[in-house]
Amino acid sequence: MAAHPLSSMTGFARDSGTLPDGSSFVWEIRSVNGRGLDVRLRLPNGFDMLESPLKEAAARVLKRGNVSATLTVKREDRGAARLTPDPVALEQALRMALDLAARIPGCPPPRAEALLTLPGVLRAETIEPDEAEEEAKRAAVAAAFGRAVDGLVASRRAEGAKLADILGVLLDEVAALRDLAQAEAAEQPAQHAARLREALAALLEGERRVPEDRLAQEVALLATKSDVREELDRLSAHIAEARRMLASGEAIGRKLDFLTQEFVREANTLCSKSSSTALTRIGLELKAAIERLKEQSANVE
Repeated sequence: MAAHPLSSMTGFARDSGTLPDGSSFVWEIRSVNGRGLDVRLRLPNGFDMLESPLKEAAARVLKRGNVSATLTVKREDRGAARLTPDPVALEQALRMALDLAARIPGCPPPRAEALLTLPGVLRAETIEPDEAEEEAKRAAVAAAFGRAVDGLVASRRAEGAKLADILGVLLDEVAALRDLAQAEAAEQPAQHAARLREALAALLEGERRVPEDRLAQEVALLATKSDVREELDRLSAHIAEARRMLASGEAIGRKLDFLTQEFVREANTLCSKSSSTALTRIGLELKAAIERLKEQSANVE
């Protein structure tokens, strides 16, 4: 079975459609890095009940990342709302207007259009929503969300393919520096012996010769304190594990993040044990390469 492609946590997708009432809508989904999975939806009025099922749908295919999805609906203009007179309010307004006109000599009777402008006389007619149509709207929006999530997955995998290449190059760099460190560390015992002889010669000024066995003991003690073979062996094991994880194509983000911390620990110990300028320089280059590896690993799902 082929390995599942590596996925990044960064991606974008868009999907659109038309609702049964003629309105158009657009989904836009973006995702960025996150420690876990956090899906946030922005829904217009009338679609609130979709929030929970849509979050569950996203969680079935996404493992990590901060995901934001926005639904924009451009509603079809069906003209002005239909107005209808309120019989009770109209009767009260008419009675009051007629009574007032009767008290004023020569006053003309109230005009109909004037009565209709009085507050409360006209009201917007309430149109009961068609539940079947509302359900069809929600179904259309949910289907488009599913397509948008699929698009987001494809986008994240495309970014993941690029990320896999970058991580592979960085692992090669770390491995090369590790080999350089091993070669340089092999010279440390001889360097210890040479420095110790020079120091003793300067102190004793040739008056007294230190026995070779005593000198060998001191050199062995210094070599033990600066032995970095275990750190280099563990670093090799970490490199091999990282390559295995990348080849598996699983959602390895959390594991890779932990593993890169182990890389950092070994590099720090190597630098602290170094007794040569050359090995220290290699160790610092190794730490810089590992830091780049750690930064890129933070993008993996």
